[in-house]
Amino acid sequence: MRIVFDCFKQVKGAGKSIGIYNLALNLVKNLVRYKRTSTDEKILRTELIVLGNRYNRGDFDITGVRFVCIDAYDPLNKIHCAVWELSVISNVCRKLTADKVIFPRGYCALTHPVKDIVIIHDLIPFYYKRNFPDTFNKIENAYIINRLRSSARTCYRIVTISEASKRDIIKYCQVDESKIRVIHNGCNEMTPYKEKEDGNEPYICAITSGLPHKNAKGILRSYERYCEISKAPLDLVVIGIGDLSCYGLPEDVKARITYWKFIKDNEEMHRIIANSVLLLFLPLIEGFGYPPIEAMQLKTPVICSNIDSLSEVVDDAAILVDPKDPREVAEAMERLIQDQDRQKQLIEKGLKNIERFSWDRRAELYWEVLLQ
Repeated sequence: MRIVFDCFKQVKGAGKSIGIYNLALNLVKNLVRYKRTSTDEKILRTELIVLGNRYNRGDFDITGVRFVCIDAYDPLNKIHCAVWELSVISNVCRKLTADKVIFPRGYCALTHPVKDIVIIHDLIPFYYKRNFPDTFNKIENAYIINRLRSSARTCYRIVTISEASKRDIIKYCQVDESKIRVIHNGCNEMTPYKEKEDGNEPYICAITSGLPHKNAKGILRSYERYCEISKAPLDLVVIGIGDLSCYGLPEDVKARITYWKFIKDNEEMHRIIANSVLLLFLPLIEGFGYPPIEAMQLKTPVICSNIDSLSEVVDDAAILVDPKDPREVAEAMERLIQDQDRQKQLIEKGLKNIERFSWDRRAELYWEVLLQ
């Protein structure tokens, strides 16, 4: 059997798809690793092919994979990407005599020359259409919605990353649930931090972005409220925004906040999370939500939104709050900071919780789908 992975559009750091990039890369790596130790003849006879580009070759051109670099099209050109997605990928799969093709970004080709499996992470474009209709270009968002819905309805099989996303796919795409397989994301590899670094002043870390659904405003309002109720408030480090001027914060609160729009070095970002007293993660919608899982790996307690997907992912290993209620969030922050026993309990529960997301098990589940 010959399985193709469409990673042509994957460019690390471009657009809003770093989570999808990491999933695609970890999936390929771990399917190869699982294959090396397998005794299943079907798996051993399977050839894995990655369709990539000059930007991601360094990551995806790995031992055990046949890497095909697509030079005729530019993954940073939207028109090239649309042409690739709508027609070219089908011709490439035919030429490769592929048996199945996996689309990590959730959109399959218009024609289906082989059995296609789409990984749909979330239905956030539908959320924007209802709640933030003026955030993105309406024509582009309508195109994305139509492509998602069409791909979900016409593909051979769907993999999604949470039960919450599965419910949304059924609701908004009218797809029979028997077609959908839920496989949670796996834990990304990272440098282990056994102890907090000495000599640093304690601080709170928050992960967000400028996109409305990531709720940077809710994080900053919650922190402002926390500063009002705490006798000795800790500073805040925010990863994901590059400016505070549009949030109307008092000057004394802004003086306590350090912020970065983007940290390219994953190890540096993990160090910041690991040395914080707690991680604050307050999105309004998520398909899965990596930051709380990464914080648990790094032994940092978590306060996060009580939305369905995060409740599913963190289980009882985090404090769940209403992301739209700054008072509730602030009070949860102050209680946790003052309660070291509770911090230790959450760390222990977090380390237990992440055992559910091992990549060994993810690879096994994906192989089950691929061999069907």
